[in-house]
Amino acid sequence: QVQLVEFGGGLVQAGGSLRLSCAASASISSIKVMGWYRQAPGKKRELVAEITSGGSTNYADSVKGRFTISRDNAKNTVLLQMKSLKPEDTAVYYCNAFDSWGDYWGQGTQVTVSS
Repeated sequence: QVQLVEFGGGLVQAGGSLRLSCAASASISSIKVMGWYRQAPGKKRELVAEITSGGSTNYADSVKGRFTISRDNAKNTVLLQMKSLKPEDTAVYYCNAFDSWGDYWGQGTQVTVSS
């Protein structure tokens, strides 16, 4: 079992940047996929970015070229660097850990982008 805690959300103006961090309570080096999801009011939770244990990444089309996901296995941390933020990026952002033995979520962190 792994617990996930997100940090780094907040209020930023359009065009600005934020970096989200996800701290895991256990080693993430062997976890198959670590990801970031988001959920805006009235909308379904959607994938933002994910990174495999081998370092392969996948991004939602809406964030490609603006967001970068990375994982630091030594620190059991997953980062999401967000640049050129838009008002439509406003949402609660959730960290996720997925493997054959479980699917775990953090409590979420609010990101608000003002126009």
